[in-house]
Amino acid sequence: MHDHNIKYRILLVEDEESLTKMLKLNLELHRYEVVHAGSGTEALEKFRNQAFDLAILDVMLPEMDGFAVCQIVRLEGNKTPILFLSAKSSGRDRVEGLRIGGDDYLAKPFDLEELLLRVAKLIQRRDEKSTTLADFERYSFGPNQVNFLNFTIKDKLGTEIEISRKEIMLLKLLIQREGEVVSREEILEKVWGYDVFPSTRTIDNYILVFRKYFEADSRLPRYFHSIRGVGYRFTP
Repeated sequence: MHDHNIKYRILLVEDEESLTKMLKLNLELHRYEVVHAGSGTEALEKFRNQAFDLAILDVMLPEMDGFAVCQIVRLEGNKTPILFLSAKSSGRDRVEGLRIGGDDYLAKPFDLEELLLRVAKLIQRRDEKSTTLADFERYSFGPNQVNFLNFTIKDKLGTEIEISRKEIMLLKLLIQREGEVVSREEILEKVWGYDVFPSTRTIDNYILVFRKYFEADSRLPRYFHSIRGVGYRFTP
């Protein structure tokens, strides 16, 4: 199934020691190179500084859960295939995992053979096509367009403007959750990260800038709404 001359790299994010040992051993027997992270924050750091062909991500992790890690790396534009492992086999967890950009989901306890098959399949699929459905590259609403790949937008007048990485991440988060109110806390955590918490005014300023770009009348917004005391909502 694989070209065995290529060594595929896997990021294994798991805090349970015995499971980590078992998975690492078996993946290495199948000639994968395995990099381990024991917490959500460590996983994020590795995602940002290294390239992987696949990540196996436990949902229950110390510091930051697997879903949060997945959402942050997807907002940052990282397309590494992600296979979730979860002790919860409930359909809701599975749907949530796929909705935020995961590629597959395996409930614990799982069969080792099945895990290895899914790993091989995800890597093969990644080799065949490099984008997943969960990851959209362009988005348009009204006369406006956003290109998530090169950080450009076309505003209401059709002018092409290059915007910052933070602006792109905030746009992506709001658009992915269209129609839902996204709380300030979630925006600060997923777009600004845990280290630097700007004031709420900062998000307000970004929203004002979006209105200037995209709204026909920024005093009567159609797309970008602030819900006082709660958060922000994008409606297409």
